[in-house]
Amino acid sequence: MTFIELLKVLGVVCLLSGCASTKSGSIYYGEEPYVEATTTLQKLKAIPELDQPQITIAVYNFPDKTGQRKPNPKFSQLSTAVTQGAEVWVIQALKEVSEAGPWFRVVEREGLDSLVKERQLIRSTRELYDGESDTKNVLKPLVFAGLIVEGGIVGYDSNVTSGGEGARYFGIGVKEQYRTDQVTVSLRLVSVQTGEILLSVSATKTIASFSKGGDVFRFLDMSTKALELETGVATNEPVNYAIRTTIEHAVYLMIHEGVEYNLWKFKEEKNDGIHR
Repeated sequence: MTFIELLKVLGVVCLLSGCASTKSGSIYYGEEPYVEATTTLQKLKAIPELDQPQITIAVYNFPDKTGQRKPNPKFSQLSTAVTQGAEVWVIQALKEVSEAGPWFRVVEREGLDSLVKERQLIRSTRELYDGESDTKNVLKPLVFAGLIVEGGIVGYDSNVTSGGEGARYFGIGVKEQYRTDQVTVSLRLVSVQTGEILLSVSATKTIASFSKGGDVFRFLDMSTKALELETGVATNEPVNYAIRTTIEHAVYLMIHEGVEYNLWKFKEEKNDGIHR
């Protein structure tokens, strides 16, 4: 291979590297923690104000019911495919409903054992040092909930669709590949007084993965030496982000279905008397 041909090959490699590094150039390492807003969260905040007092609600647990492990073509993994603490996203979604005014008063139930132990410690300490007759510092009773949110992550299907395309010419090749997974979340709203399931909603989201890259393979010096170069980049949508947005969308659906079933209603905007 002549020097000019070598420069051409290196030029193609640089071009491939530039295309592949378009995504990777936006990745920053060592950045400070941040809160990433989602489109579904904005939809929750845009919900109108509640036309009644705050609804007291409890979230005990939001388990992973899929039993799925992280996919690996070579060996099985013990790590689960989805988060085991999804109730955090449920509580946050309920607390973020409507910027006009809070809808839900969420009470602690996931860490109820720790809460009860702390209250017992306070009560025993006060009895020991203040005496049982002192009624000024009596702990207030815990707030009970009229509704309970139950459900869980009920589905995680990996490799729902996959494919790609590529081309190679004289030892120079480019390729693109993609894969999609799906996660499904189910929510139930249960009445504490009757045990009746008032609402049941589900939401599904696609998790997309994409990769692209290129490679060069040429022989140099009368086929006695070989030049091999390869570059590429892959983008995977975080599973936790997908679960979070799916839960937020399920809460959004639950609120609107509750309006349809007359469980609650939106506060009507006051008419200013001006016709537009």
